Amino acid sequence: MAARIALLGLGAMGHPIARNLAAKRASGAETLVAIDTDPARLAGLDAPGLVATTDPRQAAGAEVLFLCLPNGDAVEAALLGTGALAERLAPGAVAVDLSTIAHAQALAIGRAMAATGRAFVDAPVSGAPAGAEAGTLTVMCGGEAGAVARVRPLLERIGTTILHMGPAGSGQLTKTINNVLYDINIAALAEVLPMAVAMGLDPDQVAQVVTTGTSRSYAAQYFVPRILRGQFDEGYPMGAAYKDLVAAAAVAAENGFPMPVTAAATATYQTALRQGHGDRDKGAMVLPFEDLLGVRVRSRP
Repeated sequence: MAARIALLGLGAMGHPIARNLAAKRASGAETLVAIDTDPARLAGLDAPGLVATTDPRQAAGAEVLFLCLPNGDAVEAALLGTGALAERLAPGAVAVDLSTIAHAQALAIGRAMAATGRAFVDAPVSGAPAGAEAGTLTVMCGGEAGAVARVRPLLERIGTTILHMGPAGSGQLTKTINNVLYDINIAALAEVLPMAVAMGLDPDQVAQVVTTGTSRSYAAQYFVPRILRGQFDEGYPMGAAYKDLVAAAAVAAENGFPMPVTAAATATYQTALRQGHGDRDKGAMVLPFEDLLGVRVRSRP
């Protein structure tokens, strides 16, 4: 087991992940360094063996470095840019990227890490902040089998489903597939629910059907109650999440895969973004269709 572990990025996912890594540490000799450049995000990180800091240089000597950052450019900058954390890690260390980034970028970062003598595992997670809090995330790993095996005991502290999907990039490819299917679900709800209301159906009763009947999905169960309340500020911002559809389009274009349903969902997503809803969660995709049909999918008094 690694004696020195570091985690960079203490946002909505990284903060509870850091707490779970520290709470389940294997021995008193293990140290976890939790890093974020925003001092406010260090609050609440005071477990034994946990060092909270704003200085990324404190990751030096870590045998395992976790990254939980907003996009691939941030991951690349942290590992390979100014200050290059990759070369500050212990020789033979493993960098585990829990972020969601593009497949091609994960491959490029993996090659650059290998050139420094360190391994790279792309390990995006699914389960939202609630899963990060509970330590029940699904972790999709791509990379060499030996590197994944080395970090599996640590991943089991933060998730209940740890899957080695294949070689480098496979984790990110799997996460892209998962997120795109989720986006397609939400885009369909955004299009159909206003139609139901425009045709005179009761929004609450329609909501009961789509969250309990054969069309039910996690997307429906999460977003439909919030749409009924007009609440669009609880999920991950749509503008930041758009990268998943961009990544899917890049894979499809490079390999010549026809993806007409994904393209249609992307157009729905883009419409909401063009109308200025990028800071809202994905449920806000319903707003352009509500405006178009002159209705609101809201609970009635």
